Amino acid sequence: MNVRRRLIPAAAATGAITLGLTALTACSGSTSADGKGADGRLKVVASFYPMQFLAEQIGGDHVSVTTLTKPGIEPHDLELKPRQTAELNEAGYILYLKGIQPAVDKAIGQSEAEHKVDAATLTTLENHGAEVGHDHEGEGHADEPGHEDEGHGDPALADPHIWLDPVKYAEVAEKVGETLGKADPDHAADYAKNADALVKKLDALHTQFADGLKNTSTRTFITTHSAFGYLAERYGLVQESIAGLSPESDPSPARVKELQETAEKDKVTTVFFETLASDKTARTLAGDTGLKTDVLDPLEGITDRSKGDDYIEVMEANLTALKKALGAK
Repeated sequence: MNVRRRLIPAAAATGAITLGLTALTACSGSTSADGKGADGRLKVVASFYPMQFLAEQIGGDHVSVTTLTKPGIEPHDLELKPRQTAELNEAGYILYLKGIQPAVDKAIGQSEAEHKVDAATLTTLENHGAEVGHDHEGEGHADEPGHEDEGHGDPALADPHIWLDPVKYAEVAEKVGETLGKADPDHAADYAKNADALVKKLDALHTQFADGLKNTSTRTFITTHSAFGYLAERYGLVQESIAGLSPESDPSPARVKELQETAEKDKVTTVFFETLASDKTARTLAGDTGLKTDVLDPLEGITDRSKGDDYIEVMEANLTALKKALGAK
């Protein structure tokens, strides 16, 4: 899916967002002024799975988490229903990642919730090549604090896929614990403790990746779209994407030829596709070049096709796939 087609649902959703926020504000009577439900738990709304995982792991028993992106839905194309925009008004805490879901960004900007946290402001964004920015119009954060160009290229080309680097994800997790504590001071100590426990798990995951990918026959992998720039940079790999940031962008014939040449030169064995997008282009390229195919999951959602039940398990499955494809020794 190209940029023009992607912007249509985002723009069309604006009217529904405005209507939902206006007409359904009165439905928020079940939420107290501090954003807690009748059960006393903080009402948390997460934009999509990587944010949901953080909220659930760090919030624990003190939060009630809902996600705007249901399992199996490709998050980039999400269109919000009026009920979902009302949930944003009722939330005591919203966790999202600006630049991934244009319709969600608009809705959260219009929400009356006091505590709205953009995970992209909790770490340093980078760009990972000229193709990285062309599928997410308006994803740069040059006009926001913490998103100045810090030597990583044009901030308008910032890559939002920070959760696929365990180290960056850990940075975000620690700060989510702090911001949850500000939204719900009575349980700040528990949020800090839970965040610390999650950071330890992510540190262990990082060690698995670093050790597992230390010695390989090739450092290059081909994947459907440019979701793995941070992961590649962290572990000294080279990501070659069929498309840009959008998993459904169509590559040009010149790009296909370039990938075929790269595969031969760098001894690439595998073309990776993902669970929530079509595998047609990846399989066609693999067939034309005599390569294998496998799944490298960008973890934008968990479904019954995911190779694991949560972020940690799916990332471990990704590591297994990478080790096999790269010829880990």
